[in-house]
Amino acid sequence: MIATVSVLLALCVLLLLYPYAIYPIALKLLPNRPVARDPAHQCSMTLVFCAYNEGGVMAEKLANIEALKRRHPDLEVLAFDDGSSDSTYEQIIARPDLLTVVQGGGRNGKAHGMKRLAAMASGDVMIFTDANVLLDEDAIDNLRAWYADPKVGGVCGTLKYLSDTVSTTASVGGLYWRLEERLKSEESRTGNVMGADGSIFSLRRTLYPDFPDTVLDDLTVSMAAVFAGKRLLKVDNVVAYERLVAVRSEEFSRKVRIAARAFHTNLYLRPQLRLMSGTDKFKYYSRKVIRWCGGVFLILGILLTLVLAALVSPLLGVTALVVLVAAALVAPRIKHGPISAVTEIVLALVATLIGVFRAMRGQTVVTWSPAKSR
Repeated sequence: MIATVSVLLALCVLLLLYPYAIYPIALKLLPNRPVARDPAHQCSMTLVFCAYNEGGVMAEKLANIEALKRRHPDLEVLAFDDGSSDSTYEQIIARPDLLTVVQGGGRNGKAHGMKRLAAMASGDVMIFTDANVLLDEDAIDNLRAWYADPKVGGVCGTLKYLSDTVSTTASVGGLYWRLEERLKSEESRTGNVMGADGSIFSLRRTLYPDFPDTVLDDLTVSMAAVFAGKRLLKVDNVVAYERLVAVRSEEFSRKVRIAARAFHTNLYLRPQLRLMSGTDKFKYYSRKVIRWCGGVFLILGILLTLVLAALVSPLLGVTALVVLVAAALVAPRIKHGPISAVTEIVLALVATLIGVFRAMRGQTVVTWSPAKSR
């Protein structure tokens, strides 16, 4: 019995660590698939973003767009205001020289807004970003070069996180994102990235898919390149900047929302996911599906640890249970140090699991609210 429980516990630990420690090593074993790029390549581009109550960052966003348009006067910029109750719409509409804004007339959600903007876009390539994200001034030039290769259907940029507040939530979030960026780079080197983050990615406009408002549009739109038999790349020279969420409760809610929409989107995309190549299926299940189950492996691992301790000695079992309860009560109160970092990781796994369970029950999230601590 002890041997069986030990094997199951080891399996849980292995699966929990797999997306972060084993999958990156496996990617390095895959062959390189280079892409031709031409710095002189020209194509028209449309930059789009959705906003809701982003009045606090809109002046900075508009200044960034102004800098981009100084270098690229032909850049089309479209924005969707999702019924903001602050000054967001007023700030955007005051700059018709920079962009065109569409007002949603209420809360419709980002997917709905992006579809409205896509129907208006005229550029050969659509660039998707967020209202609180700033693009490097070289981003447009560098992005165009990658579309010189007709095999390229979409390009994901590199997001660099900024933080004005020193907190464990922000530190762990930054560490997690740096790992994500490395994984995407390796996936791109060997073929396709398995989906983009909404902060900065692009797609040939002709590949833009049709989808319901309930899905995660970032994942759905970016994967359209893969489903069309094109390359979805991640590149290092198209850079965007965003501030980290610094408050634990906001990050927890954000992860629940993203996980619910991501898993709901996974269910929606299943027919197309089944048609992917073996390599892409391996990547998708490694980086997404197994990670979504991380909370299950964590909880099972804890339960198996308690069972194993009890099998070794009833006293040891009771001691392990007491330590677990004490940790659950004390750890959330600690705001700094290694214990706080471990708590952030555990909460992230639990938040993802809650989101997945909600999606499995048919629940998803259409609208969003910006984190106040960014």
